[in-house]
Amino acid sequence: MPHNSLESLLQGVSHELSGDPSTEITSLSYDSRKVDGQGTLFAAFVGARFDGHRFIDEAVRRGASAVLVSEPVQVPEGVSVVRVKDTRAALAEIARVFYGDPSSELTAIGVTGTKGKTTTAFMISHILSESGRPSGLIGTMGYMAGKGLEPGPNTTPEAADVQAILYEMVRAGRTHVAMEASSHGIALGRVALVDWDVGVFTNIGHDHLDFHITIDNYVDAKASLFRSLGKFGAREGKLWPKVAVINIDDPHHCAIFDAAQEAGAEIITYSALGREGLRGCRHLGAVDVVTGRKGTRYTVHWRESEGPSSKMESVGVCSPLIGAFNVSNALAAIGAVLAVGVPLGEAARALSGFPGVPGRFETVDEGQDFAVVVDYAHTPDSLANVLATARDISDGRVICVFGCGGDRDRSKRPLMGAIAQRMADYSIVTSDNPRGEDPADIVREIVQGMSEHEAGVEGKAGLEGREKWKIILDRGEAIREAVRCARRGDVVLIAGKGHETYQIFRDETVHFDDREEARAALRELRMDA
Repeated sequence: MPHNSLESLLQGVSHELSGDPSTEITSLSYDSRKVDGQGTLFAAFVGARFDGHRFIDEAVRRGASAVLVSEPVQVPEGVSVVRVKDTRAALAEIARVFYGDPSSELTAIGVTGTKGKTTTAFMISHILSESGRPSGLIGTMGYMAGKGLEPGPNTTPEAADVQAILYEMVRAGRTHVAMEASSHGIALGRVALVDWDVGVFTNIGHDHLDFHITIDNYVDAKASLFRSLGKFGAREGKLWPKVAVINIDDPHHCAIFDAAQEAGAEIITYSALGREGLRGCRHLGAVDVVTGRKGTRYTVHWRESEGPSSKMESVGVCSPLIGAFNVSNALAAIGAVLAVGVPLGEAARALSGFPGVPGRFETVDEGQDFAVVVDYAHTPDSLANVLATARDISDGRVICVFGCGGDRDRSKRPLMGAIAQRMADYSIVTSDNPRGEDPADIVREIVQGMSEHEAGVEGKAGLEGREKWKIILDRGEAIREAVRCARRGDVVLIAGKGHETYQIFRDETVHFDDREEARAALRELRMDA
């Protein structure tokens, strides 16, 4: 484990120090419960719902040798106090120095966007590793620094955690890292000191407006990652161009393009809809897309330059992943690995063996004659995408089980309700992670988008003369009901939670896994047959 004097860690930080500058720091923490003895620097973060200054006494009792604060505090003699303007920003810089600036020793690829980040990052890491470039991973599912996938607290961890994970990757012999960069993570400075080599933009959808307030603020948060790229980076004693990989199918791509151009980065564009690349950019496109229950086939075209001497390369991809939206994710991943030197053919071969991501259009099969699919879709756009894919592979009806999380962007609830009513044959509206809200209140707002009727009133006829939607607040019972009413050729889509193995209520978090519940419901159905 690294260790540094307090003075050496603070060289790049504007601060006031009270105490011994030679204090040896052997660990960093912003959670008082995780302070584990002498040598810890405890950072008092100030958030919307908490103030870390309230927990300084606990941190000191647990052995903290120094505290990082943004307001005056009283501490026992022998404890050093470092006062700064912003404890989050200061800890980010301190962590970068403490862990030896690990991203400078890695080829770092940041993936940002509303949808597709997780799948794209997993694809990138898979391709890199398959091509002999050991790759780490950080994102919604957790992080992979060594051999296995470890749980993480956020899609993009706090800056100190990011630096610690990158340090662990370097020690484990990883040479590359694919990281999801959420808009929260970018806006809160969690990745501000990562030395990005490649930035990947997937898309912008309706999400996180409770945090960003406006779509313009949301887009600008994404764009700031690309403004930070710069023109060149140094690896192994050589200068390498920084690269932005941009989805031009998304209407907000211009803001991302402008940010990348401003930074001086090279640009690779991609389109799954047949759009031509932007002038002066290398371009990826997909044609002849055929998707079904067993996977997706398509051809990738790669244009390395423009003009009469332009070189065009094409390769076929046969992927086990279902859905046209995964073609776009694959193009994003291919663009990222091309940017760091992986040949197109190697990327295509690796994708053919990519197993997918848990909870992303994941099928649950107990030998039934209809399909059951679990997906993380929790935004209007992502729900529309997976419902369209479910329709593509269905020989019958599409039955959708979904809800919306509590204490999150409320404006998307009626939008998701309207999408489900329009695109599914039958919907069961249920609880997701209600957190501090009453599940019935959340469902009521969803249903407003499905019908003019009040919650609990039958909707319009849709399923064999019955209502087109139904409310069952108990998520497990909602899944069982969907399975019970399914018949040959139908697709049951369980949306919203995907890989999650818990449900968050006001006063407790309980174990809950959509895949487990679906499998149990299918087994019950088989026993009753």
